[in-house]
Amino acid sequence: MHPEQRIEGNGKKYYLHLLSPEELQRRGMSSKRAQLIINAYPVLVLSNEWLEELFCPQCGSSHWCHITKHDRVEHTVRWAPRDLWEQVAHVDPSVSNPTVSEYTRREARRHQRKRADGQRFYD
Repeated sequence: MHPEQRIEGNGKKYYLHLLSPEELQRRGMSSKRAQLIINAYPVLVLSNEWLEELFCPQCGSSHWCHITKHDRVEHTVRWAPRDLWEQVAHVDPSVSNPTVSEYTRREARRHQRKRADGQRFYD
């Protein structure tokens, strides 16, 4: 959002898992080589691609980003689309955390509620 601002990560990285040769082909690999790799490793964990929540101190917001590491210094950062979470093991963003109560979920969303005139309660 602010290209000149240095953003900070929370340290928790969710690495992407690939299960099919088509996913490797979309990343630029030949179909024959992709099939050989998936046959050798049924679940391939990418060490250079992950999802991480990044914080921008300038606007005070956090966003989930898809990060691709090219070398030690250069990274590509873009907003993480929802379908990318399907490639992360043990995480399902469509299902809420069962250890969180309904009251806590409702109160966490209270800043999004609006009054009858369309304005937010908490701004």
